[in-house]
Amino acid sequence: MGGPVVDEPPGGSRPAQPPPLSPPARTAITINGQKITINYSAPSMRKRVIFGGLEPYYKVWRAGANDATMLHTSADLEFKGLFVPKGEYSLFVWLDPKQWLLIINKQTGQSGLEYHQERDLGRVAMDMSRPPKPIETYKITLTKTVGGEGELKMAWENTIASVDFAVRLKQ
Repeated sequence: MGGPVVDEPPGGSRPAQPPPLSPPARTAITINGQKITINYSAPSMRKRVIFGGLEPYYKVWRAGANDATMLHTSADLEFKGLFVPKGEYSLFVWLDPKQWLLIINKQTGQSGLEYHQERDLGRVAMDMSRPPKPIETYKITLTKTVGGEGELKMAWENTIASVDFAVRLKQ
């Protein structure tokens, strides 16, 4: 007769980890045979005030959570006159209640909290709008518009910020 029976999981496995609060996410598009991808982490509101609260205005935001948001493009791009050679970049946003600026930064592979302005390729103004109802989980989308053009859109809480871009093919 021994002591009490202890239930152990088969194979001694540990319980499953809960999903991350800001899971990895990705958006990708192909325009004129050229692939553009953005990898980011997608936080949720979870009853918090995001812009002007958790993320204060008048500062740089990592455009997601965890590691820096990464843009990879197999083609040269142009965002409102800012030429972006093919390659890999980090994306950040200058948060302002009236006008966000998309920041394209040449440093890659860093934490989203590590930002060096001297590595900026450039900044472009984003078009601002409000969703009909709050957006719980942050989402970046790339969509094809017309011809060799597309739109990058960031949407979360009470804000939608977007910017058009063009794929520039070598002649």
